Amino acid sequence: MPETILATELDRAADLLARIGVREPRREAAALWSACTGRSPGEAWLHRDQPAPLDAQERFWGAVRRRADGEPFAYAVGTGAFRTVSLVLDRRALIPRPETEGLVELVLQEGRREGGRGKGGIAADIGTGSGCIAIALAVEGTFDRVIATDISPDAVLLAQANVTRNQPRRPVEIRVGNLLEPLAGSRCRVIVANPPYLTDTEWAELDLGVRDYEPKLALASGTDGLAATRALLQTAAAVLEPGGLLALEIDERRAAIVRELALTAGWRRLDIHQDLFGRPRYALARTAEDA
Repeated sequence: MPETILATELDRAADLLARIGVREPRREAAALWSACTGRSPGEAWLHRDQPAPLDAQERFWGAVRRRADGEPFAYAVGTGAFRTVSLVLDRRALIPRPETEGLVELVLQEGRREGGRGKGGIAADIGTGSGCIAIALAVEGTFDRVIATDISPDAVLLAQANVTRNQPRRPVEIRVGNLLEPLAGSRCRVIVANPPYLTDTEWAELDLGVRDYEPKLALASGTDGLAATRALLQTAAAVLEPGGLLALEIDERRAAIVRELALTAGWRRLDIHQDLFGRPRYALARTAEDA
């Protein structure tokens, strides 16, 4: 591959992305270059008249071709960010969404409200995927340690790689298993989960970039979309300390049903919180102080 001017590479990439229907292809070409080189899109613009390094060109065009084939941006470049955490991302796990950053923020806020009582203990991240929630809690929280579980051995390997990549200040242990089963014998201060919450029908109707690349196991949860959420509501109290917190990301369309499921499962109260877009997205419940 001959060395060429960066502007030429960006123009060629933008033309290819435009042909396959990417909106704002020039902006995306610059973003791909930024992600592949660790430099800002602004730097790409400022240095557009300079030669593009050959090694950077190879990484860039690999990502452009993957993107042109329909892969989501994060998979095409192989990395992404979640709050303060830098992640390796691929098809073994769901791409973290901004809404899930909000779930972590709610958990951290609950800990700050508790003051000194909100320190220490175990936080558990159920269905960890890339490890984004677990690592964020270990980096930003005041827990003694974090345990993360996932039923997918491939996702567990990815999460372990991301723990190594970030070296959080609190220990993070990744365990293979379904939902809360790997927590046997543990008592947690907090259980957090972004469980799959789409119906099989809703999953089949997703945008192809999501349906064909991101793992169905992390997206769909039975005919009503509630299998994983229902199981967590039925079993989490037994694993939580007295006054412990259960925090779930939920589908906005099923918030009322989740509340009913929680009351049926014996939770005294379940609070629904909105996401950045004003949609009912998070369900928080606590065990009794004298449990």
